[in-house]
Amino acid sequence: MERQHIINVANEATYTNLPPNQIVPILADKGIYLGSESTFYRILKAHKLLNHRQRSKPCQKVKKPKALVATGPNQIYTWDITYLPTTVKGLFFYLYMVMDVFSRKVVGWQVHDNESSALAADLMTDICKREDIKRGQVVLHSDNGSPMKGATMLATLQELGIMPSLSRPSVSNDNPYSESLFRTLKYRPEYPEKAFLNIASSRRWVDDFVCWYNNEHRHSGIKFVTPAQRHTGRDIEILAQRTRLYHAAKARHPERWSGNIKNLEPVGSVYLNPEKGKANSKEVETA
Repeated sequence: MERQHIINVANEATYTNLPPNQIVPILADKGIYLGSESTFYRILKAHKLLNHRQRSKPCQKVKKPKALVATGPNQIYTWDITYLPTTVKGLFFYLYMVMDVFSRKVVGWQVHDNESSALAADLMTDICKREDIKRGQVVLHSDNGSPMKGATMLATLQELGIMPSLSRPSVSNDNPYSESLFRTLKYRPEYPEKAFLNIASSRRWVDDFVCWYNNEHRHSGIKFVTPAQRHTGRDIEILAQRTRLYHAAKARHPERWSGNIKNLEPVGSVYLNPEKGKANSKEVETA
């Protein structure tokens, strides 16, 4: 009976595109415990229901950086620009997107028809107003693209009191947080297979994505809470509630548990290393 219940839930529209490590915490936040992640995996595997049911691919682990440390939200941002296809071959819209490294929240974005240091500067100005950023509060990391190191952008960052963090030209840096974000974006089932019809449609799509990503997406890097929950500190109580639920479930049926419940302590500090190849440096900067 419980096996069938798990199968039925996993095949509901709400969960059909989600793996067990997403389904279990979502159910827990609703006060429902049907089984552990391993139980879900075992049952779904037995019924050949573990195949990816969306265009997403298995996530890849990112090596933990060392140089910058975020101990809370609005300390380290990372940003990048990605191309969005248009109906004209060789022409693109450009999505500017800024993420908070600690919470993974998208704190700002814009879509334009060109790459520009001035447009990037305008975006950061808007973010600082909306997030009430003080001088000296934020480090902004990016690669060495022209919009990132353009004079207008750098002058604006200086005026806002934001410290730029640029990858050195001689050192490879993959900007993993922004890369992972863009990968999630482009593998969403709703992402257009061919092109965006116009810039307005691309902006509507990105707006919907950001709303979903910040407020609904249980992020694997922050214990499967949403970026918005992490950004506001609500993840602490949510994870505590999950812990209580799992303890209660174990107390009811201890024979079903081979060990302790999983660690649901909130994720601590988050690290970023803009200068991976810097030699003989053991200093860690707290942003």
